[in-house]
Amino acid sequence: MKQKHGRWYTAVQALRTRLLRSRCLTATLAALTSLLAGCSELVLFNPKGPVGEIERFIILTAFALMLVVVLPVIAMAVWFTRRYRIGGGKEHEYLPKWSYSRNIELAIWLIPTVIVTALVALIWNSTYRLDPYTPIESTAKPVIIEAVSLDWKWLFIYPEENIAVVNELVFPSGVPLAFRLTSDTVMTSFFIPQLGSQIYAMAGMQTQLHLLAHNPGSYFGQNQQFSGTGYAHMTFEALATSPEEYSAWLDKLRQSPEALDMGRYEKLAKPTSGYPVTYFSSVAPDLFNLIIGKHCPKHEPEDSPGPRDQREPEDGSRAMRGEYSFKP
Repeated sequence: MKQKHGRWYTAVQALRTRLLRSRCLTATLAALTSLLAGCSELVLFNPKGPVGEIERFIILTAFALMLVVVLPVIAMAVWFTRRYRIGGGKEHEYLPKWSYSRNIELAIWLIPTVIVTALVALIWNSTYRLDPYTPIESTAKPVIIEAVSLDWKWLFIYPEENIAVVNELVFPSGVPLAFRLTSDTVMTSFFIPQLGSQIYAMAGMQTQLHLLAHNPGSYFGQNQQFSGTGYAHMTFEALATSPEEYSAWLDKLRQSPEALDMGRYEKLAKPTSGYPVTYFSSVAPDLFNLIIGKHCPKHEPEDSPGPRDQREPEDGSRAMRGEYSFKP
């Protein structure tokens, strides 16, 4: 059949080959399109603030520098395998006593040195630019937010407004955010991927973080540090709004019947998972510092007066009674 209808057979085979190539190309393009369409879900590569933009630049630059090494190595591995294979049809010089090549020595030392130097310069500058304790330059007055990590929820206190919210963070876009963070449980990590750096929240300590959102939007926030049974549900919505919407939100929150006094806080601090968004129209005075003071026992020298068993117990009870507060 092949010999009798050789021309037709060849034409059919050529058509089949073209169709297969066309299908493979279509499938490849479809896969690439789907992959690129999903880039919007890669929140680290879709930043919405200045800190996130710098971090994206660092990641992509470091990746490109590493490709300078990785791609040639892959290419040479394929090329060497093909060029020096047994029965390759070419005779190659056999050098059993070879031990040195100036060109190879230059390549294996110079290229990594240049790459490492570039990475060091990039990281050195970026470390200072992205210092979480450094305020973001802006003509707008920053919004101060005190974030407290609990089991398994986030408490956000707005000290200048004397209000608090559980598992919801609202702020105006284009305005710097100045966070003070602590934990009333184990160590956790506060992270809003599209806005920038994550930072740890630790009991008895205060950390700081400065962020900014360019435009209004809803951003995902979470605890990045494993902290027990309810860790997976320790998330919150970070909502950037216009200044007008932010003012309206504050007015709405001030009408809440809930008040966050010490008794209400003790109930809130109990381990619960999936805690609903809750608004508090007032907050106990200096609550953030009192929470830190719970985990900062009073230290006295060994030669202090009075028997040790008659001194104040080192369990933070004085802080909770308001007898002293921790001043960062």
